[in-house]
Amino acid sequence: MRHSAVLIPGDGIGPEVTIAARFVLEQAGAQIDWHIHHAGLAAVEQGSKETLPDATVEAVLAHRVALKGPCTTPIGKGFTSVNVALRKRLNLFGAVRPVRSLEGVQTRFSDPGVDIVIVRENTEGLYAGIENQITKGVVTSLKVVTEEASRRIARFALDYAVTRGRRKVTVLHKANIMKLGDGLFVHCCREEARNYEDRIQYEELIIDAGSMRIVQRPEDFDVLLCENLYGDVMSDLCAGLVGGLGVTPGANYGCDHAAVFEAVHGSAPDIAGQGVANPLAIIMSGVMMLRHLASATGDDQCTLVADRIRDAYNACLMAGHKTRDLGGTLGTKEFSQAVVDHLAVQA
Repeated sequence: MRHSAVLIPGDGIGPEVTIAARFVLEQAGAQIDWHIHHAGLAAVEQGSKETLPDATVEAVLAHRVALKGPCTTPIGKGFTSVNVALRKRLNLFGAVRPVRSLEGVQTRFSDPGVDIVIVRENTEGLYAGIENQITKGVVTSLKVVTEEASRRIARFALDYAVTRGRRKVTVLHKANIMKLGDGLFVHCCREEARNYEDRIQYEELIIDAGSMRIVQRPEDFDVLLCENLYGDVMSDLCAGLVGGLGVTPGANYGCDHAAVFEAVHGSAPDIAGQGVANPLAIIMSGVMMLRHLASATGDDQCTLVADRIRDAYNACLMAGHKTRDLGGTLGTKEFSQAVVDHLAVQA
């Protein structure tokens, strides 16, 4: 069975790592017809007046699946986040970011190991982007929390935990201070969890105390359910436990099987074009995409290919074939070739 997917290279190191990921997927036997569309600075360089062209959004809506490289977001000025805009326009309400220890990447948390999934509400909270300058030197940022979105992400996280055989969902919040906003989020999560109490352990933690506990004993955690900003922060915190953003994939799910898979790291313009970026995170995101296609279409071959790629990059890391951010010497192309070489060993 052949599948179609949109490929959004992004900018900075995005084109380099997406080329590497596409190479690995194709060499592993993934039957995908790619439709290339642009976003971010790359879209402007291609002649678009917008950083998120309508054609890119329409392509994802048409094909339902995309693999996306990182896009630059200016700090404190300039255009708004392309990543946030894409999630809003496609209503990709549920972000899933798995974080697990890899045998070939040793950190101080490798024993007993980390296996955490962050589920992040993706459409509102402080990322609603509603800010106003009240007067000179005074700015307000509006945090938006709705019952509909809170219940939707709670059900999504609980369903995810059940279907993936996870044991516990932990809600991280600051409802002791933001009693209405975070209070509503927690209330909705608590009510939805009652429908799963015979299948999933449920707990709530204030986010600052929860962050401390995660660093102290990450093995105590399984699925973290967070509103938008907290989920963003916790994704990076947990990535630091296993080797960094170069080894953590990400997915954004919406309705009717729409999904965008992406590396959660930035565009790293300081090393763009040097051929040294680690493509593993987006390769891992490609594996998540294949598993999604298998689930959405019933194509078991996608699962087999995903397993082959996972086994190949695990073997790669165990053999010491790593990029420099992980203590190795390989460049982007060299690492992707090493993964493909391990695919050949499997065959």
